[in-house]
This record gives sequence, C-alpha cells and structure tokens, in this order.
Amino acid sequence: MAVNPSFYRGRNPNFRREVPQEHRTNRMIRIPEVRLVGEGIEPGVYPTEQALAMAEAQGLDLVEISPNAAPPVCRIIDYKKFLYEKKRKEKEMKANAKQSEVKEIRFTPGTDDHDFDFKCKHAEKFLKDGNKVKAYVQFKGRAIMFKDRGELLLLKFAERLAEVGVLESMPKMEGKRMLVIFAPQRSEEKQIIVLKHTNKQ
Repeated sequence: MAVNPSFYRGRNPNFRREVPQEHRTNRMIRIPEVRLVGEGIEPGVYPTEQALAMAEAQGLDLVEISPNAAPPVCRIIDYKKFLYEKKRKEKEMKANAKQSEVKEIRFTPGTDDHDFDFKCKHAEKFLKDGNKVKAYVQFKGRAIMFKDRGELLLLKFAERLAEVGVLESMPKMEGKRMLVIFAPQRSEEKQIIVLKHTNKQ
C-alpha cells in the first residue's frame, strides 16, 4: 500500500519540503500567450510555445517577471544567473544599510581639558560613522549647583563638533543630567554654528 509522504512530516528528520520557486519558468508557464520584453528580441505579445522555443534556441530560460499583468510579462534570461545576481545585490544592500545608533558621551562638571579632547575625538568618529551622539553632564550631590558650568561645557562641545554634527537642541535638564543630542552632518557644505553665551560667575 502506498504511503502518503505527508505521513512522515514531523517524524522523519531527513524529510525536506521543497521551497517554491520565486518565479514561474519555462514549462511552469501554462498560459496561452505572454508579453516578452528585454534585450535581443522584438518586444510584444507572443504565443507561449513560441516564446519557449525562442528561449530554448538561446540556451536560456523563459521567466515570468510580472504575473499579474495581462498578459503576464516574461523575459528570456539565464535564471540561475539572475537569482545569483539578485541575491548578491540584496546582500550588498543589507551590508550597506547600517542601522544608526545613539552613542553616549558622559561628562562631569569637573571634566578636565585632556578628557574633554579625548571625548570630542570619540564623538567626531561616531558622527562620521552616521550615528547620533547624546552628550550629557552628570551632576551628583551638591554638584547640581554647577549647572552653569555644565551648560558651558556642552556648548563648547557643540562648537568642536560643528563641522561634523548638527545640534538638535540647546542643553536641557533631565533629572540630574544636562544633555544635548547631535545628528550626523548630512550636507556637503560645512555647517557653521555660532554659539553665544554669557559666562555667569
């Protein structure tokens, strides 16, 4: 007695379900006529059998690329090569579509010049790589008395990043932090940011 292959699904670890082909090709195309487009042929509507014969004569495949058109649109191409090129382009696009991240730079009201320069270099690299930068001054305990010092530090930081980053807003307090956010500089022209501030005693 013949056994239905579906009986083994979920039971036989070696069972592999066939993945449906992305496009109908050659004898899978069972409609009376198709519209041919592409290079090396006269575009137009052809009987499917004639289109298949044309593809076979060139050692290529008849591939249905627009199944919902009336009649469906086909091309005569090397289908394996077509799929290879498609996957290669998708892989390249995926590699190039880097997700933007928000990188954090932390200061204290007493950050010295050496540490400040070090953090500026990191921020410049983050922005050039296409990431946003959130810079903040952390106030602990009685250090909250030095909010003015924190604001001046962040404005100085903004001046250093003017050629690579766009300041999205002026410094603002969130809890015990004063922060600013920078977006990558998109324009080919260098942005000039003039920040005027009063040094409060």
